[in-house]
Amino acid sequence: MSKNNTVSVTFMLLGVTFCVCLILANLLATKQIEFGFLNLTTGVLVFPISYIVNDCITEVWGYQRAKLIIWTGFVMNFMFVLLAWLADLMPGAPYWQNQEGFHALFGLAPRVVMASFAAFLVGSFLNAYVMSRMKLLHHGRHFSARAILSTVAGELADSLVFFPIALGSIVPAQNLGLMVVSQVVVKTLYEVVCLPLTIRAVHWLKEHEQMDAYDEGVRYGVF
Repeated sequence: MSKNNTVSVTFMLLGVTFCVCLILANLLATKQIEFGFLNLTTGVLVFPISYIVNDCITEVWGYQRAKLIIWTGFVMNFMFVLLAWLADLMPGAPYWQNQEGFHALFGLAPRVVMASFAAFLVGSFLNAYVMSRMKLLHHGRHFSARAILSTVAGELADSLVFFPIALGSIVPAQNLGLMVVSQVVVKTLYEVVCLPLTIRAVHWLKEHEQMDAYDEGVRYGVF
């Protein structure tokens, strides 16, 4: 990050990737799958990538820049949901016969949207906070540990917020608990599998950007 507050092309591309992952997660979440004894959505393919990008940005550029990307992702996701909702409300042409399929993909229930937005903000900010604080605590060492633990913290918070709001009173409490654990376990395993690639990416980013942020004295607010 230069002193004139501009951003690099690499930072911009990571930000774009983060936003695309959030939007894709909304779309892919409409398909349910079974993974062994676990019930998941195909959103599990892409949503953990946003946490990996969050880790990379926090590690290289610091919490403040991660906060910028998180809020940018929130705004882009809100824009997508709003425009998709408006498009779903518009009457189709007489010859168009795919309203049911379109509604299934884009007609997200307000309750689910509110749960998704709240869970995203809580999980993403907690992920960035844990990454940043652990880096200071361990003087920049143990990247693998803080990447995994920040994901566990973020994904757990995300699931604890999302499922009760979106599915409370609809799904029995015991099943909700299983869904929370399933999401955290699968998404964390995803990050563990990708960890060697994440480590290489972080090393390359630090060398390419000549950045290695330590958030000394940073205020960990969300605004």
